[in-house]
Amino acid sequence: MIRVYLADDHAILRQGLRKLLREAPDIEVVGECADGRQALQAMEQTACDVLILDLSLPRVSGIEVLRRLRASRPALRILVLSMYAEEQYALRMLREGASGYVSKDRPSDELLLAIRHVAAGRTYRSPELAERVRLGEADPQRPVHESLSAREYQVFDLLAQGRGVSDIAAELNLSKSTVSTYVQHIKGKLNVNTIGEIVRYAHQAGIVR
Repeated sequence: MIRVYLADDHAILRQGLRKLLREAPDIEVVGECADGRQALQAMEQTACDVLILDLSLPRVSGIEVLRRLRASRPALRILVLSMYAEEQYALRMLREGASGYVSKDRPSDELLLAIRHVAAGRTYRSPELAERVRLGEADPQRPVHESLSAREYQVFDLLAQGRGVSDIAAELNLSKSTVSTYVQHIKGKLNVNTIGEIVRYAHQAGIVR
């Protein structure tokens, strides 16, 4: 039996996932939560095989949850289930340790396939992404934000969500001066001068909707 934990801030979506997974004879939902801090706490106390993780979680973002769990529970299989199209986030999340990535607009059968795939110790990519990777076309024109380091990308993502420097420092357990330094690095790499321009870039690149 594959033990699955759900981390998503939309109650209706979690309800739908529970119903879907309950119909699978080899999958059991062992818990759920609505924010990143709860997800981190639950993973300290709950035995599960696969964490289904939304990226847009309140309190602690899904990207930060992924980073922390990769350090504290490296054997845990983490399947990202996100509203963002895979061309925007999938490759980066896989590089940062996710076991798989599924967009929320994919068929339900694909999610079940992905859960079984990652629970068996493999990495899940959609057929389209796998083919693009095989052909070397997954990132034909690498966007500028792909040059950001993992930590810079976390700060960039939170800025794009409208978070301030103090909020980001608290969420990532960093000093405000350290976050400010990351902001300066981001500005330099994106060739912008203000946080507003960072947010505008993120919207134009489809990072936030």
